[in-house]
Amino acid sequence: MATLDIYTLAWEHFRPGSSPVDWCEENYLISGHIAEFVNTISNFLFLIFPPVLMYLFKEYGRFVTKGIHLLWALLIIVGLSSMYFHATLSLIGQLLDELAILWVFMAAYSLFCPKRYFPRFCRNNRRTFGLLMFTCAIIATVMSVWKPIVNAFVLMAMGVPTMYMLYRELRRVKDERVYRLGLRSTAVWGVAVLCWVSDRFFCCLKFPYLHGFWHVFIFIAAYTLLVVYAYLFVENELPQRQPLLQYWPVNEFEFGIPFICIRNPGKEFKNTI
Repeated sequence: MATLDIYTLAWEHFRPGSSPVDWCEENYLISGHIAEFVNTISNFLFLIFPPVLMYLFKEYGRFVTKGIHLLWALLIIVGLSSMYFHATLSLIGQLLDELAILWVFMAAYSLFCPKRYFPRFCRNNRRTFGLLMFTCAIIATVMSVWKPIVNAFVLMAMGVPTMYMLYRELRRVKDERVYRLGLRSTAVWGVAVLCWVSDRFFCCLKFPYLHGFWHVFIFIAAYTLLVVYAYLFVENELPQRQPLLQYWPVNEFEFGIPFICIRNPGKEFKNTI
């Protein structure tokens, strides 16, 4: 009987509508099979862009770190998890969505956090710092399953050190293109957060699709921030590679998808993560 109760409880977490989180969009309005239709399909950028980024960053992956491709793959997982959550509004979907975002943060910190922000006991060793981030991710995953209600607010708070470090690093950067991309990324991140907060707390605005806009804006902010940090990593730790920010398909007017070109490949870099 106890085993049956465990299976019943586990299945309950998969049940549509089992999540305590419900966004402003009216459920099952457009489709009888998808709870929040707009919030589901608005994740399309998470599925379309990462394969393109993997192609554009193939040189970066070869001569700097293959970990960049892990980040693009994790963004796909974020998109798929978010689609499942908004299509079902299940507790399992919520946890998958939030944990995927958590692991993107931890993987990005492990790869690209400037060493000047490392804790002292890491002694400027990226492998040690990466192990610390992995441990934090495991602990946070367990805590998230235990208290899922606080997940979203914790994840939003993680954006604060990200943007603080960006502010500090942009004051050092010499490439005006990188500086402008950092500013644009910050602006888009601010708009995304405004959409999330407005949809979460101000449904009285009578516009039920702000969370869908959050998905679009946060993807743009996330991948452009990763591009900036990818540049800063090479500039700080492998300056001999001579990183260059470029745009595809129109590079001259800074229009399109930004990526990092390596002007001096030299020998392949042995990843330390």
